[in-house]
Amino acid sequence: MKILFLEIDTERTWGLASVGPGYIGSYLRSRGHEAALLRVLPDQEIQDIICSIEKEAPGILGVSITTDQWQRAAYVAGEIRKHMDTPVIAGGVHPTFAPLSVLESDGFDYVCLGEGEEATHELLSCLEKGDGNNAGQIENIWVKGSGRPEIRPPFEPVDEIPFMARDLIDETHGVIHIVTQRGCPFPCTFCAAGAMVDLYKNTAYIRRRTVDNVLKELRQIRQQNPLNYVIFLDDTFTINRTWVQEFCRRYGREIGTGFSINARVETVTRDLIALLADAGCRHIVYGVESGSPRVRQEILNRPLESRRFIEVFNWTKQANIMVTANYMIGLPGETRADIDQTLSLNAELEPDDFECFVFYPYPGTRLFQTCRRKGFLPENGSKLPFNNRRSILNIPDLTKDDVEHYYNIFTKVRENAYVNRYGRALE
Repeated sequence: MKILFLEIDTERTWGLASVGPGYIGSYLRSRGHEAALLRVLPDQEIQDIICSIEKEAPGILGVSITTDQWQRAAYVAGEIRKHMDTPVIAGGVHPTFAPLSVLESDGFDYVCLGEGEEATHELLSCLEKGDGNNAGQIENIWVKGSGRPEIRPPFEPVDEIPFMARDLIDETHGVIHIVTQRGCPFPCTFCAAGAMVDLYKNTAYIRRRTVDNVLKELRQIRQQNPLNYVIFLDDTFTINRTWVQEFCRRYGREIGTGFSINARVETVTRDLIALLADAGCRHIVYGVESGSPRVRQEILNRPLESRRFIEVFNWTKQANIMVTANYMIGLPGETRADIDQTLSLNAELEPDDFECFVFYPYPGTRLFQTCRRKGFLPENGSKLPFNNRRSILNIPDLTKDDVEHYYNIFTKVRENAYVNRYGRALE
């Protein structure tokens, strides 16, 4: 049977396609099914989408959806359903934690909760045999009109999962994206990673590939395609220091291509950063989130002193690794004074670059529950378009205009830093 994955672009067309279909498609191919990708461009006419789907002639459509893609994905799926009856399955973090809203939408027939390789294979096998009535018995697969399914144990061992199908994630220019682990042990209140661990009810969900397996994939890619740069997508690459040390010793010798990682300041040391630099690390993104110790501890569950961020940023720059900071504003319980502290900390950190996001409560996270419990979410919150620039929350101590004002300040600070560093404005 053939599955066609739809990648729903919302604002830009150059972003990486969803990683989930890359893994699921590869697994399905190893079991005899077919898999293809169709990128749905922003503002693309529905009739053009329909024509492209008909040319592929799939037996089922698959859509991996994040919360920021949800509104457009629901519209596109609903319009497709008006013209064709091909079944549609939705997976990814949004359907996993807001499954009922997805199943209540006109265009979706199935939701995959959590990991999808084995579950999607079983669903396709059922449909291929014309035995769709038994789909409701498949673990992780929620069928429209039926009850919530059981959750199957996480795939083990992860080294046995086939490598991602590169043609299904739409990479360009030899920039390769790699995932070395599934799950994250940190209980940040704003992140879906902790919610995924809760879904599986234990920490068995957190698994890491062996260094051998990761390097084998990279060697295979290099044999088949250009390998110019590697971006490791793990939430926190530096969780297991022993693993990272082995990786660094071998990667520099066996691969040697420059790479980027995401890290947390409490998981690195000066020596580890130096080891990463020697292996070829060129860029580290650190989640700072807020410059207010109170916000980090009481709201985000990240109890760290600001001096730790300053120390680690200095180590990273001294190792000649480019450093990026990520910030959030508009958090429930945050004040203008807290955001002023974030601006002050950014001035002390002097990152090579930073991103500032207006907080959006993702379904499944603890902060989503907080916002709903305290009445910060508007009644039509689930229908409002995702926006990383303006808050949807009704926070007593921080108005939407306050948040927009500070977002504009961060934007100006970033633009000025860029001009000072490179002599020209951001494009």
